[in-house]
Parts: sequence; C-alpha cells; structure tokens
Amino acid sequence: MTSERVVIVGGAIMGSFAAWSLRQQGFAGSITVVEKDPSYRLCSTALSAASIRTQFGTPINVQLSLYGVDFFRNITRHFGTGADIAYKENGYLILGGPDTVAARQAGVAMQRAEGADIIALSPDELTQRFPKMRFEGVGIGTFGQTGDGWFDAWSLLALVRRAARALGVSYVDAEASGLRIAGGQVIGVMLASGDVLPCDWCVNAAGPASAKLVKAIGIDLPVTPRKRTVFSFRAPISPNGFPMLFDTSGIWVRPEGTGFIGGIQPPADQDPDATGDFEPHHHLMQDPFWSLLAARIPAMETLRLERAWAGHYEVNALDHNGILGPHDLLQNLIFSTGFSGHGVMHAPAAGRAVAEWITGGGFKTLDVSALGWNRIRDKQPMPETVVY
Repeated sequence: MTSERVVIVGGAIMGSFAAWSLRQQGFAGSITVVEKDPSYRLCSTALSAASIRTQFGTPINVQLSLYGVDFFRNITRHFGTGADIAYKENGYLILGGPDTVAARQAGVAMQRAEGADIIALSPDELTQRFPKMRFEGVGIGTFGQTGDGWFDAWSLLALVRRAARALGVSYVDAEASGLRIAGGQVIGVMLASGDVLPCDWCVNAAGPASAKLVKAIGIDLPVTPRKRTVFSFRAPISPNGFPMLFDTSGIWVRPEGTGFIGGIQPPADQDPDATGDFEPHHHLMQDPFWSLLAARIPAMETLRLERAWAGHYEVNALDHNGILGPHDLLQNLIFSTGFSGHGVMHAPAAGRAVAEWITGGGFKTLDVSALGWNRIRDKQPMPETVVY
C-alpha cells in the first residue's frame, strides 16, 4: 500500500476528513488533495450554519450524526490539547403540526432506538420549557436534549487540514477538470492547467461541483449547488439557552455569539442550479422570514439585521441523502458527496468510511452501504424526510 496513490478532489470538510482518516487507518501511500479555492472563502463548509443534529428520518443518518457527536465531544483526543470548535449542545427543537404527531412520534422512537437522546413534547410541555415562544398550530415538538447543537465549522476544517498535512498529505491549489479512464479504472485526475495527477484511487469530494467532475465519463450524478441564505441579526432577547429552532413554517434560527442567525429556503420554483451565484436572497428577510419569526417568537418582531451571506448546499435531487462509497464499474472511484446540507456534521463519519473502504475493502465502523452508488444508478431513492 506504500506505493498506492490517492487523489481526492475537493479539499474542504469532506475531502480533508477522507485524507486525514486514511492516515489514521494506516494508509502509507501518497495522498493528494486538489482544491480550486485555497482561501476556502466560498466553500460550503465555511458558509454553512455549522450545526449537528441526531433527528433524521433514516437510521443511517442518525448513526452518522452520533459518530460526529462523539468526535466533537472528544476533539482534543483527535487533534491535541487546545483543539476547540466551540461545540455547544443547546439542542435542536423541531416543531410539527397536529397532523404530524403520529409520524413524528414514530421518528423519535426510531432515533432513540439508534441511541439518540430525543424527546417528544406536547404543546403544553413546549410552552413550559420555552416560554418565549408561541406554539399556535403546533401539535408536537421534538427536542435533542444532548448531542444536538452547533459548532465552528471553520475551526474544524482548519484542525483537520493541519492534521492531514502534518501526516504528509499534499494539498494542490488547482481545479480538477475531469477524470482519465483506462482499463475500467480511474488512472488520473486531469487539471485545468493540462496536467494529470496519476492515481490508484480517486475520491470525489467536490461537493456542489461533484457532478461536473464525472459528467464527461458518462456518470449522471444528481447533485447540484442550491443557494441557501443566512441572516445574522440581533434581537431584544438573550441567546443564552436558546435552541436551534426548526419551525413548521420552514424557518430556522439559532444563537450565534451575542446574536442570532437564521434563514428559510426559497420556494422550489425559485431554487435553480446556483453555480457561481453567491448573492444572498435579501428579499427573503422581510417576507417571509421576519414575519414568520415574529409570529413564533414575539420578541423578535424587533430586530437589527447585521449581515447576510449565501452558501451552497450540494443537493442530491434523488433523495436528499449523501452518496458514499464506490462506483459499481469504476471501483476505484469513491464518492463522498451529495449530503444535501448535512455534510459538515457527517464529515467525520464519511471520512472514516472512505478510508475503511480504500484500506480494507469494506465498511467496519458504520455500515453505510445504504448510501451507496447503486441506489443512484437504479433510481431507487431512500428519502430523507427531515430536511431544512
């Protein structure tokens, strides 16, 4: 294995965790990470809301999150004394209407069976626990008592990149333009400069650009960049003890420093491929975000917007779930993409899975085969139902 070469396309959170995890699993060959934006200014990691939750509709996503929870709690064990990602377990509060009660209770039962610390709350219990909110039109709230929360994604990325480089991983500032195929294998990653990086393994961790990377070799990856705007604001309410709120209306809000951040997805018919577009959806702030926010949290009727930014979700249009593992025909091509907004929280587990496959030919820590390429090939979705 000392002579094998891995080339990872994408140097943000997914690619860097794959590279670092390969070394942790004993891979001694060369590892090269190709990243087109060495500043990481526009990468999905840096522009994300940097949250982690164990409330998902598919068991594998709960398992991936629980792995992340343990990883974040023990960040110094992985990256040394002083490693800090400002991880706060303030909880996720996800509200549902009266017509969702039975389904949400079943979801909580599944999540708890997987080991997540989730409870279901009635409207009266919600009012007692969160007195600053109104709960008209709510039939149930589910709350992650431990594990669920948020962290500093930039610090996490910096830690794992630094650790990977210290273990001999090379980062190349270049744009990958395609893959070179011969004998049913990926034999090289082509760069926009015209150079080719030879490889024995190729990991597609290119996030929103992952479909473009493989299109020319006939792989139809249903992953596109979709723009998501984050509003940063202050309001006359203390953020202390405030959870990450996912409302029935589609808005989300959580504390950030001494203020708050929040947002809402645009309507489906106004959510096109956002390649190259990072201009925030400013119009969503006034209507509907602010009005819906004030209806749920009256004190936030008065707020001061400080800034807004937009990042890209790498949305898997088939089922909003990640694509993780080898291609069926090009078996040295490994996917780690399409996580549809939950990639940052699942990066530690995804990186581990990629490393286990390359070093051992299978998944040991978590069986992530349900997220494999075959369901994409066969157009057999495994829908994730808890999507924001």
